[in-house]
Amino acid sequence: MITNTERNESIIFVDADACPVKSEIIFLAKKYKMLYYFIASYAHQTKNSDATWIYVDPYKESADLFIMNHVKENDIVITQDIGLASLVLPKKVRAISPRGKEYVEESIATALDFRFLAAKARRQGKYEKGPKAFTKSDRKSFLYTLEEILSKNVK
Repeated sequence: MITNTERNESIIFVDADACPVKSEIIFLAKKYKMLYYFIASYAHQTKNSDATWIYVDPYKESADLFIMNHVKENDIVITQDIGLASLVLPKKVRAISPRGKEYVEESIATALDFRFLAAKARRQGKYEKGPKAFTKSDRKSFLYTLEEILSKNVK
């Protein structure tokens, strides 16, 4: 289990409930000898033994709270959740989406504003299309972004 004691090595934390790039994360983490943890609710338990899974309560934000409470400077968080990304960035944590987009402080406020407006529209009954289908191009973009970060992170 992860402790909050001082540690020197970076860790990859994955918001894993709906993460489509688990095998890519495992591959690159092993290649760069990085610790990695998949954080998911008990409702999403898996028998995938290639990874270290940490299961949390099935409440909506439990995985996010676990990640927030355990990340340290120079860790990497992989998440589709813009809100979680916005909370880890001030801790000097790198955050990337499964589509390979790196979240950065300069644009996270705008992304949060768009998320708020979309949620407000949904509450008013205005439904837009959901997210576009995950593609091979998204997977390649993710691999490229994560490998670029990990290759610079190796000491």
